[in-house]
Amino acid sequence: MTDAFTLQNMLDSMVKKGWRITEQRRRLAELFAKSEGYLSPKDVYEYLREDYPGVSFDTVYRNLRLLSEMGVLEQFYFLESGLKFKANCTTHHHHHLICVNCEKTVTFDYCPMWNVQGLPGNFDIVNHRFEIYGICEECKTEELS
Repeated sequence: MTDAFTLQNMLDSMVKKGWRITEQRRRLAELFAKSEGYLSPKDVYEYLREDYPGVSFDTVYRNLRLLSEMGVLEQFYFLESGLKFKANCTTHHHHHLICVNCEKTVTFDYCPMWNVQGLPGNFDIVNHRFEIYGICEECKTEELS
């Protein structure tokens, strides 16, 4: 996961946005910096609750949303398991192919926005999401055996 935000990248982004680096926020950043997969808000809540029994789910969710808005985390919606987060990739603009069975993610270096011209209503794009959900080669092989 060499192209994802490191712990220091995450903490630096928080400081640039004026956040105080509390021990809970540091632990949140540590969790995503070391995690290779997706984490649901419930996963994060349960992880933080081990050391901070008084932490609320709302606080965890709010911090996840804010970290996503500042570009530190990416959020994905899985049909079966709902909203999940992972550390944002930092090397280049790309999109993802996501397996609906195992949640494996493959980088997809095509962006449909490259060809968009003349949007109606003088619309200015400030952000976009493009994900393709399907079944990866490994899962297809398992289904056939």
